[in-house]
Amino acid sequence: MSRPSSLRSEPAGPDSRPPAQVAPLTQYVLKLVSRCDLACDHCYVYEHPDQSWRRQPRMMSPATVRAAAERIAEHAAAHRLDVLRVVLHGGEPLLAGPARLDATATTLRRVIGPVARLDLRMQSNGVLLTPTICDVLVAHDVKVGISLDGDRAANDRHRRHANGASSHHQVLRALSLLRSPAYRTSYAGILCTVDLANDPIRVYEALLAEEPPHIDFLLPHANWDSPPGRPDGHPTPYADWLLAVHERWLADGRPVPIRLLESLLASASGHGSRSEAVGLGPADLVVVETDGSFEQVDTLKSAFDGAAATGLDVFRHRVDDAAAHPGIAVRQTGLAGLCDACRACPVVGHCGGGLYTHRYRARNGFDNPSVYCPDLLKLVRVVTAAPVADGPAQPTDSLSPRVLDDLASGPGTAGSAAQLAAVHLALVRALLVTLSERAAGDPVAADGWRLLVHLDDAHPDAVGAVLTHPFVRRWVRRCRDGAAELSYLACVAAAAAVRARVRVDLPVPVRDGLVSLPTLGALAVGFERGVVRLGTDDGDIRLADRRITADPGHGGDPAREDGSDGWLPVRAVRPGGDRLLLEDTDPHRDCFDLPVQPRLSGAAALGWTRQLDQAVRRIDTEATDYAAGIRTLLRAVVPLRAEPTGRFRSAAAGVAFGAVAVTPVPDDATLAVLLVHEVQHLKLSAVLDVCDLFDRADTRTLRVPWRDDPRPVEGVLHGVYAHLAVADVWRRRPGPAAEGHFRRYRAWTEGALDALLGLDALTATGERFVQGMRATVDGWE
Repeated sequence: MSRPSSLRSEPAGPDSRPPAQVAPLTQYVLKLVSRCDLACDHCYVYEHPDQSWRRQPRMMSPATVRAAAERIAEHAAAHRLDVLRVVLHGGEPLLAGPARLDATATTLRRVIGPVARLDLRMQSNGVLLTPTICDVLVAHDVKVGISLDGDRAANDRHRRHANGASSHHQVLRALSLLRSPAYRTSYAGILCTVDLANDPIRVYEALLAEEPPHIDFLLPHANWDSPPGRPDGHPTPYADWLLAVHERWLADGRPVPIRLLESLLASASGHGSRSEAVGLGPADLVVVETDGSFEQVDTLKSAFDGAAATGLDVFRHRVDDAAAHPGIAVRQTGLAGLCDACRACPVVGHCGGGLYTHRYRARNGFDNPSVYCPDLLKLVRVVTAAPVADGPAQPTDSLSPRVLDDLASGPGTAGSAAQLAAVHLALVRALLVTLSERAAGDPVAADGWRLLVHLDDAHPDAVGAVLTHPFVRRWVRRCRDGAAELSYLACVAAAAAVRARVRVDLPVPVRDGLVSLPTLGALAVGFERGVVRLGTDDGDIRLADRRITADPGHGGDPAREDGSDGWLPVRAVRPGGDRLLLEDTDPHRDCFDLPVQPRLSGAAALGWTRQLDQAVRRIDTEATDYAAGIRTLLRAVVPLRAEPTGRFRSAAAGVAFGAVAVTPVPDDATLAVLLVHEVQHLKLSAVLDVCDLFDRADTRTLRVPWRDDPRPVEGVLHGVYAHLAVADVWRRRPGPAAEGHFRRYRAWTEGALDALLGLDALTATGERFVQGMRATVDGWE
């Protein structure tokens, strides 16, 4: 493919027709205001070569807003787009004031809302944010990102008023408003520009203190003609700055999504990037200036005067005309739109050539690698050293030594548990990607895959909630191995659609008379096998003449008997606000080598959920250190059939991460011990997914006091890790019976730890892990 050396082009006339096929645009930046109340010296709009802002109206008129909204709606209808993102931008959009903001949001929702779901956002410096404006934002469901470069010293390095005064306290006041319960729903996150003069950890800590839903780090805008500063000629200072944040972020258990790092991790698992700065995904965005002009991405203003211009506008041209502009179209061609050096690079799938703006050089336009190429190469190689397949033998640095040491102590912190959950989600995503090619050949699975990819871009939280369901991983592994139906992918996508509250209509498979929707429940359809068309709409499920409210946020009433509508909702308990499923409908839950119970009656389900609630609350009070891991990792409890002997049994399975199966037990005290025991198995399974703790070629076995048969090293590791926790629980309970249990489990744990350390089968990481357990036991009084 030929690539233009410049983004300049002749304007298209009002009757010009785009090519027959244009890639639709789903993201729009509306320059609501073309002036700013700050004078940031790194601003690409006001401080770089393109000074076209001086010719723009100060504010977008209502007529221009309406024309832009009509063009966007027209484009969405023509291309049948479900979701669109519109970002109110500037300059500083808050200069428009509450009345103009209210009128703008009203117009956009009135015109675009009937055609597609509108994801309405704003990027602001926050200086003028007030409760009155926040009321407007909440009323129109506008999510706001705030620019902040760190603590006061870091922020004031660039983000000052024209008279040199600090803006820091005003920005913190805005963030405080957005954190408040009344306005939290409008808090989108923080955007931070990297400056090598600022300490990366202090910046990270300052941003984290503001409790943002997301953090976005941006490299300062530079190109080959105006390269970024590199102190003392150091080749990768920007990578080193970001990697310092990355290391601390991992050690903290990834407490907040950082878009750049999450995008690189997603690329490592075969998933698409959510950042235009990295990855090969299309940059399907257009800017509308205050006068109605269509422009390319506005960061191009840092390259040369007129770099972003298209010669098109909302009054005379369609969005299709803008999408066909060479400078926009080339950014949607993926690998083909990159220079020869990038196409030959082994990490191009991760970095995607970097931000388009950073590739500019006057003599050949944008046909270059990023000016940050050495930094991106190093950043990619370090960050993407993460799990990309389901199974062992993954790089040990996918869990930091600090996290492994924390987990080795026994309970581990909530941050470490969260990192295990993130590793699990990455594995599920990677497994799903391996099915994508096969899905294309299956009409039911193909519709499901397309919907899931779309929802993952538009509603990632809804997709994440379904993919973290324990039995989705089990299904996808069985499907990969040819032991499960590929068409179930449509059920996974449908469940995500219900959670996202979007309207879809797609074919889904029927198995054993049920359409199963993971995390939600199952719908009886009246025949054993086949395919039906299922509709979803604002959290409801439609099938033929039935319309059912799935209640994705809470779960069904445990005491409710299944009725004539055929809906079998998953029951849930919410101890302390966390949602724990009582899973007795999922078709892939039978993975514990113990027989599962069929669908429970309302009375039986009520008994189970009450006991689960009491058991988790008991863990909160008497096994406090283990509560964080249980609340973070335990997502579902599967009722097992009672043992004929009356013995209490429990089980966990690595293929169903997040689930524990339990037979009926007499009281919550017994159930609490079993839950702690099995969640330990889940944690260790997740560690072994990505870390080699022992030589897997070593087939020697050990005898342990809790089993009659000799156990392989992996089995001993599992047993000792679980028994350490059980001993710890009994250690904290009063009474002579508890004291006896504690001594027995402690003795078992100590003997097995000594045997493991004496076998010479552990890796260096494994020996450190076992020594950590040994130190915990030795520290008990």
